Amino acid sequence: MSPPEPPLGPPPVVLVVDDEPQIRRFLDIGLRAQGYRTTLAETGAEGLAIASARRPDLIILDLGLPDRDGLEVLRELRDWSSVPVIVLTVRADEAQKVALLDAGANDYVTKPFGVQELMARIRALLRQRVSGGEVQKGFDDGQLRVDLVRREVHLTGEPMSLSRKEFALLALLLRHAGRVVTQPQLLRELWGPSHEEDTHYLRILVGKLRHKLRDDAAAPRYIVTEPGVGLRFIGKNRFEQ
Repeated sequence: MSPPEPPLGPPPVVLVVDDEPQIRRFLDIGLRAQGYRTTLAETGAEGLAIASARRPDLIILDLGLPDRDGLEVLRELRDWSSVPVIVLTVRADEAQKVALLDAGANDYVTKPFGVQELMARIRALLRQRVSGGEVQKGFDDGQLRVDLVRREVHLTGEPMSLSRKEFALLALLLRHAGRVVTQPQLLRELWGPSHEEDTHYLRILVGKLRHKLRDDAAAPRYIVTEPGVGLRFIGKNRFEQ
């Protein structure tokens, strides 16, 4: 598979923070082959220092660092930076994944991981960051058109009637397109902080929205479920107004 066409302008800089030399080398080679510039760090302190000095376009952060926990590094980074972060973890615990996303991770990949999957996630996050992180105003892929300003939704050219909660869910996912939005965040945003455990509310609402979008949960075009963690909007072709 040939690498994707590089974007206009200088290639994005990706900072890899991982204490395993073989992982750093593997990612360095893979990222450079895809046209990215790379910078490498083996500790949390070194990673934070490089992030502050060089301002990378994206960070790949390992959780198991020798000097401090990756979650601590992430929280400190989020005090002053909104740079996209993909966390590498060997931990498959759902509660840990939710904690990472709530702490500010944009995405996570569980070791061992496939390089093509990782590159796809990197491209999705960098697309989101284009134009200085402008606010998402809508979406149009030729089939589904969502105008968040006018609160209008069309499917194959026909206006679609969504309930207030259905539109709110779609808008929330669109504003975070490409990112996993955790179940607690979705429940908090849509129903309030007292409903963070009421996951059945979300399950029913997602089912109704998918039905109206003609989106198949088994082969989604728009809304992907990350089991036990949250939802991700994967459609492309957003528009700005």
